[in-house]
Amino acid sequence: MTRDKSILIKNIYYMLSYAFQTLNQSNYEEIAAEKFEDMQNLFAAILAKGIGFQLKQGLYREYRNCQEDLSVMRGKINMQGTIRNKMSRRQLLACEFDELSENNLLNQILKSTVLLLLKHGNVKARYKDDLKKKMLIFSAVDTLELTSVRWSAIRFGRNNQNYRMLISICQLLAEGLLLTTEQGEYRLAAFLDEQRMCRLYEKFILEYYRKHFPQLSVTASQIPWALDDGSGTMLPVMQSDITLQLGSSVLIIDAKYYSHTTQEHYGRHTLHSGNLYQIFTYVKNKDYAFGETPHKVSGLLLYAKTEDQIHPDQTYQMHGNEIGVKTLDLNLPFEGIRKQLDGIVREMML
Repeated sequence: MTRDKSILIKNIYYMLSYAFQTLNQSNYEEIAAEKFEDMQNLFAAILAKGIGFQLKQGLYREYRNCQEDLSVMRGKINMQGTIRNKMSRRQLLACEFDELSENNLLNQILKSTVLLLLKHGNVKARYKDDLKKKMLIFSAVDTLELTSVRWSAIRFGRNNQNYRMLISICQLLAEGLLLTTEQGEYRLAAFLDEQRMCRLYEKFILEYYRKHFPQLSVTASQIPWALDDGSGTMLPVMQSDITLQLGSSVLIIDAKYYSHTTQEHYGRHTLHSGNLYQIFTYVKNKDYAFGETPHKVSGLLLYAKTEDQIHPDQTYQMHGNEIGVKTLDLNLPFEGIRKQLDGIVREMML
């Protein structure tokens, strides 16, 4: 999507740092200073640092139910198992007990993802060596098939919050590293596809504004339909990517990460019609909610800049509301990205 691969990868690092809000720790400063030519090594470096940091704190442990034949009682006795032992002339008690264990889903995901990276030919030896050393501590942790993981069902609490970023990195890798037919090697597929990068792109912009504009209310809020009779049966949910609000001034941003920012028909380039209809609908329904109170509601389609020759930068006045279309150039040093994002708020809100 951009021309300079190393700059894009560095900016993806920063996008991850905002999206997961943990890569800003001093533990990751040296990673930010490195120049990466591919995503595998960036993720390998992040996982090596993150897992090392977690090992210093201790691996997350969960209680799991264990069943074991013992010579002394532990927990509670399983009568059927104990009777079976007696009939087999084994002088053992069948016991059931709970035990704190490192062999849980989160650690299994970490170990399985690292083993996936270790099979990848493009990962540098120094990262592999670092990860191999850390895996020695995971000797009691099982591996699993990453394709079977229900990522959406994973929940984080106070005791495992530090795993959030690491597991998200594992998900990106697990969804992008595919097994080839060549000697069991792994290759990086198009895991930087539009769908996955769009999610990261949206989350990055949301968290950037939350951090750098505390005076604004920054949410990914739902917008209610402006209904005359109150009946909204079967209407779809209007879920905004980013909503910025300062008093009665609102800017709704729809973040788009496409390989092409415009659509072409008979040689004529136009904006994606569905995107424009969507942002207009969001803005008008939000505008209606203010009623007669003085207010300003604007909308913005914010595309990631591509190598297309056409880069939309337009502002339209539509039925009393401002609708903008801009591109965010991810091929600049991060300070350039910061200036673009800050400029949007100054231009359309402050």
